[in-house]
Amino acid sequence: MKLLLLIGAGGHCKACIDVIEQIGEWQIAGIIDRKDSGITEVLGYPVIGCDDDLAELRKQYDYAFVTVGQIRSAELKIKLFNQLKTLGFKQPDLVSPLAYVSKHATLGEGTIVMHYAMVNATAKVGNNCIINSKALIEHDVVVENHCHVSTGATINGGVIVGQQSFIGSHATTKQTMSIPAQSFIKAGTVVK
Repeated sequence: MKLLLLIGAGGHCKACIDVIEQIGEWQIAGIIDRKDSGITEVLGYPVIGCDDDLAELRKQYDYAFVTVGQIRSAELKIKLFNQLKTLGFKQPDLVSPLAYVSKHATLGEGTIVMHYAMVNATAKVGNNCIINSKALIEHDVVVENHCHVSTGATINGGVIVGQQSFIGSHATTKQTMSIPAQSFIKAGTVVK
Protein backbone atom coordinates (compact mmCIF):
# COMPACT_ATOMS: atom_id res chain seq x y z
CA MET A 1 0.00 0.00 0.00
CA LYS A 2 1.18 3.52 -0.81
CA LEU A 3 1.77 5.91 2.07
CA LEU A 4 -0.34 9.08 2.09
CA LEU A 5 -0.01 12.22 4.23
CA LEU A 6 -3.21 14.11 5.02
CA ILE A 7 -3.02 17.89 5.31
CA GLY A 8 -5.61 19.27 7.76
CA ALA A 9 -7.08 17.62 10.86
CA GLY A 10 -10.61 19.11 10.95
CA GLY A 11 -14.03 17.65 10.27
CA HIS A 12 -13.48 17.18 6.53
CA CYS A 13 -10.40 15.10 7.36
CA LYS A 14 -12.66 12.56 9.08
CA ALA A 15 -14.83 12.21 5.98
CA CYS A 16 -11.72 11.84 3.79
CA ILE A 17 -10.29 9.16 6.08
CA ASP A 18 -13.51 7.20 5.74
CA VAL A 19 -13.24 7.32 1.93
CA ILE A 20 -9.53 6.42 1.98
CA GLU A 21 -10.17 3.43 4.26
CA GLN A 22 -12.93 2.22 1.92
CA ILE A 23 -10.65 2.52 -1.11
CA GLY A 24 -8.15 0.20 0.59
CA GLU A 25 -5.14 1.19 -1.57
CA TRP A 26 -3.56 3.76 0.75
CA GLN A 27 -1.95 3.65 4.16
CA ILE A 28 -2.41 6.92 6.03
CA ALA A 29 1.09 7.82 7.22
CA GLY A 30 -0.08 10.67 9.43
CA ILE A 31 -1.80 14.02 9.49
CA ILE A 32 -0.32 17.50 9.24
CA ASP A 33 -2.09 20.38 11.02
CA ARG A 34 -1.44 23.86 12.39
CA LYS A 35 1.15 24.06 15.17
CA ASP A 36 -1.35 25.53 17.60
CA SER A 37 -4.37 23.32 16.82
CA GLY A 38 -3.97 21.08 19.87
CA ILE A 39 -5.19 18.08 17.83
CA THR A 40 -3.03 15.00 18.34
CA GLU A 41 -4.98 12.39 16.36
CA VAL A 42 -7.99 11.93 14.08
CA LEU A 43 -9.86 8.61 14.04
CA GLY A 44 -6.76 6.90 15.43
CA TYR A 45 -4.28 8.44 12.97
CA PRO A 46 -1.57 10.61 14.59
CA VAL A 47 -0.85 14.24 13.85
CA ILE A 48 2.84 14.02 13.00
CA GLY A 49 3.72 17.61 12.20
CA CYS A 50 2.74 21.03 10.90
CA ASP A 51 3.08 22.85 7.56
CA ASP A 52 6.67 23.81 8.44
CA ASP A 53 7.61 20.11 8.44
CA LEU A 54 6.40 19.36 4.91
CA ALA A 55 9.74 19.96 3.18
CA GLU A 56 11.45 17.47 5.50
CA LEU A 57 8.56 14.99 5.23
CA ARG A 58 8.82 15.15 1.43
CA LYS A 59 12.12 13.25 1.76
CA GLN A 60 10.17 10.33 3.23
CA TYR A 61 6.75 10.52 1.50
CA ASP A 62 5.73 10.87 -2.15
CA TYR A 63 1.97 11.35 -1.73
CA ALA A 64 -0.08 13.95 0.12
CA PHE A 65 -3.71 15.06 0.05
CA VAL A 66 -5.37 18.26 1.27
CA THR A 67 -8.10 17.34 3.78
CA VAL A 68 -9.18 20.89 4.62
CA GLY A 69 -12.82 21.64 3.89
CA GLN A 70 -14.12 24.66 2.00
CA ILE A 71 -17.18 26.79 2.68
CA ARG A 72 -16.71 30.55 2.55
CA SER A 73 -13.31 30.57 0.85
CA ALA A 74 -11.00 28.21 -1.00
CA GLU A 75 -7.96 30.27 -0.01
CA LEU A 76 -6.47 27.81 2.51
CA LYS A 77 -7.09 24.78 0.28
CA ILE A 78 -5.39 26.56 -2.62
CA LYS A 79 -2.41 27.60 -0.48
CA LEU A 80 -1.90 24.03 0.77
CA PHE A 81 -2.41 22.49 -2.68
CA ASN A 82 0.18 24.84 -4.18
CA GLN A 83 2.61 24.23 -1.31
CA LEU A 84 2.41 20.48 -1.89
CA LYS A 85 2.90 20.99 -5.63
CA THR A 86 5.96 23.20 -5.08
CA LEU A 87 7.49 20.56 -2.81
CA GLY A 88 6.93 17.87 -5.45
CA PHE A 89 4.28 15.80 -3.67
CA LYS A 90 1.98 13.73 -5.88
CA GLN A 91 -1.67 14.53 -5.10
CA PRO A 92 -3.93 11.65 -6.15
CA ASP A 93 -7.58 11.87 -7.02
CA LEU A 94 -9.57 9.76 -4.56
CA VAL A 95 -12.90 8.11 -5.41
CA SER A 96 -15.03 6.28 -2.89
CA PRO A 97 -15.85 2.75 -4.05
CA LEU A 98 -19.44 3.67 -3.16
CA ALA A 99 -19.42 6.51 -5.74
CA TYR A 100 -19.81 6.31 -9.52
CA VAL A 101 -17.41 8.10 -11.87
CA SER A 102 -17.94 7.45 -15.58
CA LYS A 103 -14.94 6.13 -17.47
CA HIS A 104 -15.62 9.03 -19.86
CA ALA A 105 -15.27 11.66 -17.10
CA THR A 106 -12.04 13.26 -15.92
CA LEU A 107 -10.88 14.20 -12.43
CA GLY A 108 -8.04 16.56 -11.59
CA GLU A 109 -5.30 15.93 -9.08
CA GLY A 110 -6.11 16.31 -5.41
CA THR A 111 -9.86 15.90 -6.02
CA ILE A 112 -12.06 13.65 -3.88
CA VAL A 113 -15.39 12.07 -4.83
CA MET A 114 -17.21 11.07 -1.66
CA HIS A 115 -19.67 8.25 -0.92
CA TYR A 116 -22.67 7.87 -3.27
CA ALA A 117 -21.71 10.83 -5.46
CA MET A 118 -22.04 10.49 -9.25
CA VAL A 119 -19.89 12.04 -11.97
CA ASN A 120 -21.40 11.25 -15.35
CA ALA A 121 -20.08 10.97 -18.91
CA THR A 122 -17.75 13.67 -20.23
CA ALA A 123 -17.91 15.69 -17.03
CA LYS A 124 -14.62 17.38 -16.14
CA VAL A 125 -13.76 18.08 -12.52
CA GLY A 126 -10.66 20.20 -11.91
CA ASN A 127 -7.88 20.03 -9.35
CA ASN A 128 -8.33 20.18 -5.58
CA CYS A 129 -12.13 19.80 -5.66
CA ILE A 130 -14.56 18.20 -3.24
CA ILE A 131 -17.50 16.34 -4.76
CA ASN A 132 -19.31 15.57 -1.55
CA SER A 133 -21.59 12.69 -0.57
CA LYS A 134 -24.60 12.15 -2.86
CA ALA A 135 -23.71 15.07 -5.16
CA LEU A 136 -24.63 14.64 -8.84
CA ILE A 137 -22.36 16.02 -11.56
CA GLU A 138 -24.22 15.44 -14.82
CA HIS A 139 -22.93 14.92 -18.36
CA ASP A 140 -20.81 17.66 -19.95
CA VAL A 141 -20.44 19.61 -16.70
CA VAL A 142 -17.17 21.45 -16.05
CA VAL A 143 -16.27 22.02 -12.40
CA GLU A 144 -13.21 24.24 -12.43
CA ASN A 145 -10.32 24.05 -9.92
CA HIS A 146 -10.73 24.44 -6.16
CA CYS A 147 -14.53 23.99 -5.97
CA HIS A 148 -16.70 22.28 -3.35
CA VAL A 149 -19.96 20.73 -4.52
CA SER A 150 -21.75 19.93 -1.27
CA THR A 151 -23.84 17.00 -0.12
CA GLY A 152 -26.81 16.21 -2.33
CA ALA A 153 -26.21 19.10 -4.76
CA THR A 154 -27.25 18.59 -8.39
CA ILE A 155 -25.25 20.17 -11.19
CA ASN A 156 -27.26 19.53 -14.37
CA GLY A 157 -25.91 18.88 -17.86
CA GLY A 158 -23.60 21.36 -19.52
CA VAL A 159 -23.11 23.65 -16.51
CA ILE A 160 -19.78 25.37 -15.95
CA VAL A 161 -18.94 25.95 -12.28
CA GLY A 162 -16.31 28.69 -12.03
CA GLN A 163 -13.16 28.10 -10.00
CA GLN A 164 -13.17 28.45 -6.21
CA SER A 165 -16.98 28.16 -6.04
CA PHE A 166 -19.00 26.61 -3.24
CA ILE A 167 -22.31 24.92 -4.11
CA GLY A 168 -24.35 24.30 -0.96
CA SER A 169 -26.14 21.13 0.10
CA HIS A 170 -29.12 20.22 -2.09
CA ALA A 171 -28.65 23.21 -4.38
CA THR A 172 -29.79 22.51 -7.95
CA THR A 173 -28.72 24.21 -11.16
CA LYS A 174 -30.60 24.66 -14.41
CA GLN A 175 -28.80 22.97 -17.34
CA THR A 176 -26.25 24.68 -19.62
CA MET A 177 -25.52 27.74 -17.51
CA SER A 178 -22.34 29.28 -16.16
CA ILE A 179 -21.71 29.96 -12.48
CA PRO A 180 -19.11 32.71 -12.02
CA ALA A 181 -15.81 32.05 -10.25
CA GLN A 182 -15.82 32.34 -6.45
CA SER A 183 -19.60 31.96 -6.26
CA PHE A 184 -21.23 31.00 -2.99
CA ILE A 185 -24.51 29.18 -3.59
CA LYS A 186 -26.57 28.67 -0.45
CA ALA A 187 -27.95 25.28 0.54
CA GLY A 188 -31.25 24.41 -1.13
CA THR A 189 -30.99 27.13 -3.78
CA VAL A 190 -32.35 26.59 -7.30
CA VAL A 191 -29.86 28.32 -9.60
CA LYS A 192 -31.43 29.63 -12.82
